[in-house]
Amino acid sequence: MEGAIKKAQKRIEDLRREIEDHNYRYYVLDNPMISDQDFDALMRELQDLEDRHPEFVSPHSPTQRVGGKASERFPKVVHTMPMLSLANAFDEGELRDFDRRVRSAVGDSVEYVTELKIDGLSVALTYKDGFFERGATRGDGVVGEDVTANLKTIKTIPLRLRDRVFLEARGEVFMPVQGFERLNQRQKEQGQSLFANPRNAAAGSLRQLDPAITAARPLDIFLFNLEHIEGVEITTHSGGLEYLKEQGFKISPGYRVFESMEDVIKLCAEWQQKRDTLPFEIDGIVVKLNSLRQRALLGVTSKNPRWAIAYKFPAQQKKTRVRDIIIQVGRTGALTPTAILEPVSISGSTVGRATLHNEDYIRQKDIRIGDRVLVKKAGDIIPEVTGVLAEERTGDEKIFRMPAKCPVCGSDAVRAEGEAVTRCTGIACPARTRRSIIHFVSRDAMDIAGLGPSIIELLLDNDLIRDASDLYRLKDRREELTGLERMGQKSVDNLLSSIEASKTRGLARVITALGIPFVGVRASTLLAQHFGSMDALQSADAGDLTSVPEIGAIMAGSIITFFKQQQNREFVERLKIAGVDMTAEKKDTGGPEPLGGMTFVLTGTLEGYTRSEAARVIEGLGGKVASSVSKNTHYVLVGENPGSKLDRANKLGVKVIDEAAFESLIGNTD
Repeated sequence: MEGAIKKAQKRIEDLRREIEDHNYRYYVLDNPMISDQDFDALMRELQDLEDRHPEFVSPHSPTQRVGGKASERFPKVVHTMPMLSLANAFDEGELRDFDRRVRSAVGDSVEYVTELKIDGLSVALTYKDGFFERGATRGDGVVGEDVTANLKTIKTIPLRLRDRVFLEARGEVFMPVQGFERLNQRQKEQGQSLFANPRNAAAGSLRQLDPAITAARPLDIFLFNLEHIEGVEITTHSGGLEYLKEQGFKISPGYRVFESMEDVIKLCAEWQQKRDTLPFEIDGIVVKLNSLRQRALLGVTSKNPRWAIAYKFPAQQKKTRVRDIIIQVGRTGALTPTAILEPVSISGSTVGRATLHNEDYIRQKDIRIGDRVLVKKAGDIIPEVTGVLAEERTGDEKIFRMPAKCPVCGSDAVRAEGEAVTRCTGIACPARTRRSIIHFVSRDAMDIAGLGPSIIELLLDNDLIRDASDLYRLKDRREELTGLERMGQKSVDNLLSSIEASKTRGLARVITALGIPFVGVRASTLLAQHFGSMDALQSADAGDLTSVPEIGAIMAGSIITFFKQQQNREFVERLKIAGVDMTAEKKDTGGPEPLGGMTFVLTGTLEGYTRSEAARVIEGLGGKVASSVSKNTHYVLVGENPGSKLDRANKLGVKVIDEAAFESLIGNTD
């Protein structure tokens, strides 16, 4: 039972990290990496796990949030009323459940307003004395971005209303399909990157620092809510829409009012079939309670209103053919098979490629080169092959097999036991160079201050480095460094000083910096303590490695495979020649260990340590750091803004200590 609980807790933590990453890509970078449906599935899984394990619920969980982050590029705006997200319905049953909840709370006499769910970017518009004063993006629902100057370039937003009123309205900025196609054609002619879909193009256009660029983009807007108004009495949502229309706004097109949920369901089915006839993208139907009085009775949760729901359309599917399957090598060395398709139009964009994820995915679906297949996108970002039309095979189709060598650098391509991903084992593989260097210089590895991603990109672009080992030769290229943008004399001096200091970090840091699959900070520390030198580690066999506590067969196999690669051994040799220290004192297991046998769990932000630094201190004194609290935990070290681990510790009666108590415990109270 305890094992199942730990498994659930780990899955919850993994889901939170994954969802926050996707939120960041979607709302801040305007570069989403998964489809809306896949994101919804992750959120549903997390919500279900938190419902079943309330002890792990955290106020920092994505389920407790409304949206993503506000960009630092624009002034921040605190919304007078939070811009909440909508709960989703994916089938008729969930719409009927919503109807039952509404009627049980407000009575059977209800009206629903249906609106097309435009696939764009939500904004809040504020008018004072009838004049457009401010426009802001949704941001995280509480704090958005001030994009007033850009919104003023959209001609369908009136700068002055007919009435001299104060009001706040909500709308959806979007890009019509034809305008999107013209924009992408222009991007292509100018040699610039193409937008993935109209929603992505609208978001990127609205968040330009130069309003002139926004003005050149074919943006439009539909108003979908009158949020607040002074001096005018509005009693229904439809009445609010009509008032906005009178003031010169474009309102939600073709909104309808129904008294029956069954009529709403019929409308959803109709629009699902004819969505392609619209000049703009939609991904569903929004259903709202019409009466504002009844809305007030229902109220809202911290995330969404109880009086509205969004019915999401299922994914669109189109037929096409797999012309070829190629391999792309990612930043972490992952070899991802990608289908080259006969181009097909799906959800406002032309699709010519689709991810095939991994070898297992291809085998399970029996996807072959030459197959006729079904591809889905549904306004999403990454096209995906959902099925094979095996009955249309001619016999000329070819079975695909994953390569044994990396197609970029020729190193062994290895699929570790228990993993679905095949990876390139070459540390100097050009396809993964940038990511490898970022990891190499990170705080847990060689800790080279001043070498952020942008500087690394600058060094690579100017051919000053090819891999991380070249960093230690930069001292001979000082003049070239000072000639780079943003690299003055003082910056160069600081950078070179930091690189030189990293030579003495020790063997454990070097092992971490190599980025060997499955070998993290703790494993690196254990290996360094056990073997004492890089030479000893490189020559170790499986038996030597698995004799180290906590080093299992999979990790041992990964280490052996890593050092089998000629380019990896050459990389280590270049570090030695540069003077990087690759030795460590072997751990004297017979000596005093103040924290010997003690298990710690860390939560919150510490003032004097990062989590990794605190873990190293504990492990260096004989203690162990665990990821979750159990009855076997001796201490929970708590910093600012602790998570659910603190609640778990109090529930189990585990001793909780702050940073001062920790310093006293380890005898470091100077």
